[in-house]
Amino acid sequence: MAAFYANENFPRPSVETLRSLGHDVLTIQETGRAGAAVPDEEVLAFAAAEGRILLTLNRKHFIRLHERGSSHAGIVVCTFDADFTALARRIHESVSAQTDCGGLLLRVNRSA
Repeated sequence: MAAFYANENFPRPSVETLRSLGHDVLTIQETGRAGAAVPDEEVLAFAAAEGRILLTLNRKHFIRLHERGSSHAGIVVCTFDADFTALARRIHESVSAQTDCGGLLLRVNRSA
């Protein structure tokens, strides 16, 4: 299973579902950095240093960091979905389909 780092805006119910699916998910709140206005570059650098795939709803900024060539263990950018369980399952399926997420940008969109 994958190791993730959930950005501040990522829904807690999706974190819990990913954990129930066997993934190791660390949240920014659990690191004590929530509400500290940590720059996106630092969020991504922390995830990379910990070997964790970043989970975020902040698509625009993290896509831009990926396109700049930032080194990372993977980034999963998601569209908001109020069905948090379905969102987590789509993330699980997307990541499980990869042998290595290092350097990959995975887009997980809301179901139609």
